[in-house]
Amino acid sequence: MAPSVQQLAEDVPEVAFEKISIKDKETIKVKRQIEEEGGKTDASYPVYLPTWNHGQKYPALEPFVHVEHGLNADSTFKDLLSEGSKIKKLTPTTGSEVTGIQLSQLSAKGKDQLALLVAQRKVVAFRDQNFADLPLDLALDFGNYFGRHHIHPTSGSPEGFPELHIVHRYGKPGTSEFDSFLAGRNSSVSWHSDVTYEAQPPGTTFLYIFDGPEEGGDTLFTNQVEAYNRLSEPLKERLHGLKAVHSGFEQAQFSRDRGGVVRREPVKNEHPIIRTHPATGEKALFVNPGFTRSILGLKKEESDALLQFLFAHIARGIDYQVRVKWAPKTVVVWDNRVTVHSATLDWSTGERRHLARITPQAEAPYESPYIKA
Repeated sequence: MAPSVQQLAEDVPEVAFEKISIKDKETIKVKRQIEEEGGKTDASYPVYLPTWNHGQKYPALEPFVHVEHGLNADSTFKDLLSEGSKIKKLTPTTGSEVTGIQLSQLSAKGKDQLALLVAQRKVVAFRDQNFADLPLDLALDFGNYFGRHHIHPTSGSPEGFPELHIVHRYGKPGTSEFDSFLAGRNSSVSWHSDVTYEAQPPGTTFLYIFDGPEEGGDTLFTNQVEAYNRLSEPLKERLHGLKAVHSGFEQAQFSRDRGGVVRREPVKNEHPIIRTHPATGEKALFVNPGFTRSILGLKKEESDALLQFLFAHIARGIDYQVRVKWAPKTVVVWDNRVTVHSATLDWSTGERRHLARITPQAEAPYESPYIKA
């Protein structure tokens, strides 16, 4: 079965909306988190607090030519991993942690090698970064190197910077936000790849933290290349050539029902179930419970059964997953083409969890021919 709207977690605004009437929407153009906090805030970076402008509308996205910077990058990473830097694997197959470099100072070659490293390791946590202290336009300039910025249709963003997707939540039991999130579900884990309903979903993606709980609030990642590799050859062969429908309609309705914004009308797109990465040539599963709705050419019962198997396969693959723990000044970079991820709402101390995502779009998903092992 396709997931309910309650399963769409970190890709919807993390601050709960009250119901807002049409009349109110016409008069209240911008909803500020700082106003909800009584006119003052203890946020470490208030300039990054989310706003929702109901008058902000954008046309449908147009196709563009994506340049894959990891394709011809130097695999020795000499311009990325400078002298004195350290890199360690978080698990054998998935995730690395890097210290001793500053992302904001990378040359073009260093950025190319960053794209390749992230494609190979799927997710990389960079510690002790100055990214949060950069002027917002410079942070966006950095991200723009990797692709056209995606403007999220429903999430909060800093005023004047709709390209920045803001993640913001308190973990305090008894608040409407905390209780409503878990009211209809037993776990906060909600696997998804970001906005895969777009014709050209994101690739190299950046998430950086401003405030977080002392313990908890980790982000989970599953390696979709390894998830594909674990399948039997007959199933791999059967999945090749199949396409699935990815939909943003439920996300848009979720926002509308809560008085939120819909900056751009929702879309559906068809993508191959097996996707090829342009830099590594690796094949990956490209379905996720957040946005994948059905498989073309199959009856509903068949489609639901196959998708549910694939979703369960992704979710239970602890041996090809990684749990990234946040710390101040951390930037986590992942390749959205070959991973799924989930936030965890597991802290109850009331601390703020506040991050920003820069989301460069990539190529339209494609698959290379199946070659039997």
